[in-house]
Amino acid sequence: MTLVWLSLIWVFLSATVATLPMRMQYIPGSILLVAGPVLIVAIGFEVGFIFSVLALAAYVSMFRNPLLFLLAKLRGKNPEVPR
Repeated sequence: MTLVWLSLIWVFLSATVATLPMRMQYIPGSILLVAGPVLIVAIGFEVGFIFSVLALAAYVSMFRNPLLFLLAKLRGKNPEVPR
């Protein structure tokens, strides 16, 4: 039951951070970006693989721009940072 509450809190915090101006999103967004995979792994252990795959799809959908930015940085490109 705790995992359900943590997941719901993560979703509401993500939605709240998305409403902030871009310059204020970096720190809380980074924390949520790191906390997401931890929750997804916990979901996989507690509920099952199928639900963790669904959670991963939702995670990638919500954080597609930061993940694409990190992927470009890992490839050695210099992507633009929004103001």
